[in-house]
Amino acid sequence: MSRPAPAMRSAYPHFLPITTRWMDNDVYGHVNNVVYYSYFDTVVNEYLIRAGVLDFEHGATIGLVVETHCNYFAPLVFPERVEAGLRVVRLGTSSVRYEVGLFKEGEDQPAAQGHFVHVYVDRVTRRPVTLPADLRAALEPLTVAVQAE
Repeated sequence: MSRPAPAMRSAYPHFLPITTRWMDNDVYGHVNNVVYYSYFDTVVNEYLIRAGVLDFEHGATIGLVVETHCNYFAPLVFPERVEAGLRVVRLGTSSVRYEVGLFKEGEDQPAAQGHFVHVYVDRVTRRPVTLPADLRAALEPLTVAVQAE
């Protein structure tokens, strides 16, 4: 199984600074792997909320995570600052594939990178729906073409 090459900072159009917390570290002295997924969730949902396309309390459409993956290249540790880069590599009919790079503050190569797939569904029925036009419009600036692995 081959590891993907890390995507550099310039490959991500949106960034969110995230401050690590004491509790993020594990007994091995670095941020625990499960916390990386929390950072993924944070950058995606922060972007959607600020773009005005996620109303997690009352919105008719919600995104459910159906797939995640992460490759680790270097450890992150408390009290480092992390800069989470976000891009969209696929806008489907009812799904979005986000890619996230987690960078130590100011570094060009990520400590980790991965992806996160949302399928958008009706809040009540949980059945897939077509991406709302406002969501698609908010995600288009993040959409980049990437080479297949």
